[in-house]
Amino acid sequence: MAKYATDVAIVGAGPSGLFMVFEAGFLGYKAVVLDALPQIGGQLAALYPEKPIYDVPAHPAILAGQLVEQLHTQAAPYGPEYLLGEPVLGLEGSAGHFTLFTASHEVSAKVVVVAGGGGMFTPRKPTQLQNLAEYEHTGAVRYAVTDKKSLAGHDVVLAGGGDSAVDWAVELAHIARHVHVMHRRADFRAADETVRQMKELEKAGKITLHTPYQLAELVGGGGVLETVVVEDLDGGKREIAASHVVCCFGLAPNAGPLGEWGLGWDKGLIKVDRATMQTQREGVLCIGDMADYEGKVALILTGFAEAAVAAKRVQGVINPERKFKVQYSTSKGVPGVG
Repeated sequence: MAKYATDVAIVGAGPSGLFMVFEAGFLGYKAVVLDALPQIGGQLAALYPEKPIYDVPAHPAILAGQLVEQLHTQAAPYGPEYLLGEPVLGLEGSAGHFTLFTASHEVSAKVVVVAGGGGMFTPRKPTQLQNLAEYEHTGAVRYAVTDKKSLAGHDVVLAGGGDSAVDWAVELAHIARHVHVMHRRADFRAADETVRQMKELEKAGKITLHTPYQLAELVGGGGVLETVVVEDLDGGKREIAASHVVCCFGLAPNAGPLGEWGLGWDKGLIKVDRATMQTQREGVLCIGDMADYEGKVALILTGFAEAAVAAKRVQGVINPERKFKVQYSTSKGVPGVG
């Protein structure tokens, strides 16, 4: 088992975790980042790397994958270690003397920062489909769009009624042959403006809406999808010629081992002290979507601010005798930059 020693162990390599590397490094602390996914970026990389994000300051629009790349570059001067592709299985010890375990790594750390946006998230699947696995294997059924070019020229069924489904409907309408949006309700739980755009594309003949319907059957052979059968609330069925289905039913929160760490896990969230990002377990902090407190706004930019607050607490745990002083990058600089 490979062993590592560091100041801060960051559990989660999403945007908040990557910026935590920078914030800790800026104060002089080394970091090891652990993630169950095989690549950095968390949900941004796993679910929608080619989806534009519009609410990151100074970027009117930036692709999720590009944001991950820039966060990786920003953290690089501080030399973090990335241990990817294995979930953290256990946490032992106390503040100043923690040990984390994966299947093949052991990490000693003085502070632990949990930055897992959705924990060990798993997509919600249409379990009523008996032959689902056959089409998952070939990519005919998928739960994220990681390469939108692969859907160019295809008839695509988007199942779901939230922001992800509607956003992708609008995005794919410009490259797919046709987009069918299927939702079990007549109303969509998405931003009003995006819904408006989707309905304009429906009028233009690029999108067909099927509401209220749900997936009933996948028809094809050898993993090649030919027809998607959908069913309304009265049992009436409709056949849609399509080669791909994208299921946007959200993610099922799964704490995994985190639920056994005594952090205050409750319904997919961890209660923290807003002033320090401290959980119920001394020396274990939490930032990003999983962190919960009164007034929390679950945005990427909120996670960035929480990383800065957590960095102050990191110093308080590792060097309690040192008075915290806000330092500005414009005056201090970054190693090897500028």
